[in-house]
Amino acid sequence: MTDADIRSRLVAAGVDLVEHEGHAAVSLREIARRAGVSHGAPRRYFPTHLDLLSAIAREGYTDLAARVAATVRDGGPDPYDRLLALGRAYLDYAAAHRGMFELMFRHDLLNSGRLGLRDTSLPLFTLLVDLVTEARRPTDAPAPVLAGALWANLHGLAQLWAWGSLQLATGQADDDALLRAALDAHLGHRTSP
Repeated sequence: MTDADIRSRLVAAGVDLVEHEGHAAVSLREIARRAGVSHGAPRRYFPTHLDLLSAIAREGYTDLAARVAATVRDGGPDPYDRLLALGRAYLDYAAAHRGMFELMFRHDLLNSGRLGLRDTSLPLFTLLVDLVTEARRPTDAPAPVLAGALWANLHGLAQLWAWGSLQLATGQADDDALLRAALDAHLGHRTSP
């Protein structure tokens, strides 16, 4: 087995562990066990725990980016519809991949500079800014500011929905109305059907 194979197996085992048991369950020993390598192998390929966690989170960003790109591409020509598709993909990913979603946005990982994780996350924000640029009104805040506020709103929706807080507070059975309200709040009420 090559070094690249072992590295890939460790990351894949970490992704599986995060997906099934949450990011808090991630330990070097458990990842090594699941990858079928010695318990010392993770340290040979990832000098710190943050390096391994960053490699795992990077897989999450790659997966989310692919899902968002496909969804936005299929969202049609209207920027509002593509933003709606992006938001839907983001919320769906957060709900279906709770552990990975939480790991991906850990501040210590993003701020550590490990494996260029922040650079891996920025293309998603750039796509959001591009769509907001198309959809915004001339009187709105600059597109990056507006996109940042919308992203914060989407992230808050994802977190509060996962905790059950929004269902309790709003009485909503699904998060679609909240997603549309977030877009309308940031981009103005949509006038087309």
